[in-house]
Amino acid sequence: MEKYLLGVDVGTTSIKVAIIDEDANVLGLSSSSYHMITPNQDYAQIDTEDMWQAYCKCLRLLFNGKKLDPGKVKGISISSLCPGVAAFGADGEILVDPIIYSDRRSTEEAEIIKREVGEDKLFEITANTAMAGAISGTSMLWVKRNLPEVYEKTKYFGHVNTLMAYKMSGEFAFDYSNASYTALFETTGGYKWSEFLCEKIGIDIEKLPPLHPSTYVVGGLINQDLIEMGIPSGTPIVIGGGDTACATLAAGVTDAGDVCESVGTTNVLTICVDQPKFDHSFINRCHVVEGKWIYQGALSHTGASYQWFRDEFCKDLKEEAIGCHNTAFELMNMEAEEANPGSDGLVFLPYMLGERSPIWDPYARGVFFGLSLHTTRKEMNRAIMEGCGYGLRQLAEIAERVTGNKIESFTSIGGGAKSETWAHIKADITGKDIIILDMNDMAPIGAALLAGTGVGIFKDVYEASAMVDKNVYKVIRSSDEHKDVYDKRYQVYTELYPQIKELYKIGSNLH
Repeated sequence: MEKYLLGVDVGTTSIKVAIIDEDANVLGLSSSSYHMITPNQDYAQIDTEDMWQAYCKCLRLLFNGKKLDPGKVKGISISSLCPGVAAFGADGEILVDPIIYSDRRSTEEAEIIKREVGEDKLFEITANTAMAGAISGTSMLWVKRNLPEVYEKTKYFGHVNTLMAYKMSGEFAFDYSNASYTALFETTGGYKWSEFLCEKIGIDIEKLPPLHPSTYVVGGLINQDLIEMGIPSGTPIVIGGGDTACATLAAGVTDAGDVCESVGTTNVLTICVDQPKFDHSFINRCHVVEGKWIYQGALSHTGASYQWFRDEFCKDLKEEAIGCHNTAFELMNMEAEEANPGSDGLVFLPYMLGERSPIWDPYARGVFFGLSLHTTRKEMNRAIMEGCGYGLRQLAEIAERVTGNKIESFTSIGGGAKSETWAHIKADITGKDIIILDMNDMAPIGAALLAGTGVGIFKDVYEASAMVDKNVYKVIRSSDEHKDVYDKRYQVYTELYPQIKELYKIGSNLH
């Protein structure tokens, strides 16, 4: 009988589900959006119930719409945005909905952690710094300091895949790729919760679930919502991992030196390494491939900046796109191509709600630098795309310095990867060739591969990854034609932030 593997990817505002067969052929993909809880701009949580309903809707779309037989599902695994930390009570009830990476309430707690542990010591153990939301230990400490009754009642803190695995199997687990983003885990080779850090930071180590590799079977399916759809009771639930780690597994980033860019709300440059040597500029984590680590340069709001610009300043293009074969983004790309490379002196910093790598600053905000009376919308449009290119170049240069290896090219995946306008801009600014893969939704496929490895359908993650059809959509070659102008703008990009960073704090409403 044919065997199906199901991967679910919980993103920032939507869920995607992929079903693959035992040859890693994609049989069906579905997606559904859900609500975030954002009463103000510093506050970002997932509405758990709405997220679960979106998951169930995705499954129905595949089982009913695609006529895929739920009885053939042999394993389920989870990819999740990271971090998104929830608190669970004694009976598994959700006491705090998942607080995600863009939540800024724990800015003070991040400072406390850095002070109590020492930034160098924290980096030595976890390979990361502490930043509000972006590292979940800050949010755990926020719960302890601001919701002490909830903290007392908390049996476990867990990330989004912990939550999904628990809802499906009734068992708790935490994988290494997610644990790397807690400030409580020995990312640099210990693979365990750090008693030293838990004690220093003040989080009870008993409140952290058991740790496992990403292919670990947490338990069997007990959830009635899924069983009633026809997925067999007892179907193995595999813990999975962080979304970018899962996506890059599917894209073939499994060995040291492999590089991939994922293009979505955020733009993440991922470099695989087999030695735990790290740089402060990156988010660093264990890969879902055991014995490997990945450096992640996460530009948090590049795609989000372009979407913001579309929604606020290109309403005419949104209207024009209705009934037209081009999307509003495609119309924006055409307009951006009319602007000169270098946007006539305009440089955009894409730090719209704080930035992770490489500056690690929750106070940072977006900047258009170099506006003139000749600036039009098309220059601003193009400058946002170029800002992403400068950010990628900065991250690639850091990676080359740390690893000692030159990056000649990288693969590109995700919803925004197929914008050829943007790909050409990034290729020319970075000086790297970009290999765009034909598949957008790699994260749920990566999760399905982990499910298949966990239940023994694939020998290991290497075999699983190699089976994925990595059709190349297009190769974008870099050109030196505009090198001089891009080099100058890049200098502005890299030198601008250090000169204005103190001003961000003065204007901020964070305390």
